[in-house]
Amino acid sequence: MDNFEELVEQYTPMIHRILHSLSIYRNKDEFHQTALIALWEAQLGFDPQKGSFTNYAYSYIKGKLLLELTKSSRYEAGNVYPNEEYWEVVEGDYSDIPLEREQLLSYCEGLTKKETKWVVAAFVEDLSVKEMAAREKVSVSAVKQWKLSALKKLRASLALY
Repeated sequence: MDNFEELVEQYTPMIHRILHSLSIYRNKDEFHQTALIALWEAQLGFDPQKGSFTNYAYSYIKGKLLLELTKSSRYEAGNVYPNEEYWEVVEGDYSDIPLEREQLLSYCEGLTKKETKWVVAAFVEDLSVKEMAAREKVSVSAVKQWKLSALKKLRASLALY
């Protein structure tokens, strides 16, 4: 058992049998590589006084593969995306989302009416300074002043937390 290549050649049928018994059909090459690493680790940790190497290797390899299967299934369960046919496409004005608006307005306490208008227009309606100025029929510099004042007050209130 000094030469690992001979060990791999001798125990490859056992590895394939274990892979088959665990019904591993996806990512078979990755699991085979995990089994080879487990065989190498089993060779390093084997104590001849405790029994035969074949039984030890079988248990060790199967245990490592079961651990890897568990990790893999947990990863897939957390990262599975539904088919596109189940995706809901939301189009239109996002300002109709009351929770988002309500949460944003909770930060606007202490702001003037014009500063609050800028916050809502900028973050909920995604309007630029020019678009906001046109909508409110004021100059661009006025909207910029609302923005500056609102940001200054918001930063000061958030610094308290």
